[in-house]
Amino acid sequence: MKFRAEIDVMPHKALLDPQGKTVGQSMASMGLSEIGNVRIGKHITMEVEANSKEEATEKVDAACTQLLANPIMESYSYEIFAQG
Repeated sequence: MKFRAEIDVMPHKALLDPQGKTVGQSMASMGLSEIGNVRIGKHITMEVEANSKEEATEKVDAACTQLLANPIMESYSYEIFAQG
């Protein structure tokens, strides 16, 4: 079976996000001062071949912990969807 994983990797809330801060400051200079606390992360989409959703979940979690997210600086979340 094929599954699609939608993964979001974000910097930990306690850590400074210089890219997000720069974008937030730019919003204010563009007249969008109502927008604040901008955080910038990564969105990753992948296909996973697995026998079950549980197996796909294990594979995606392994990919996140071993490669896609730095656990010292980032957290991740994901959703897994069955492909037609």
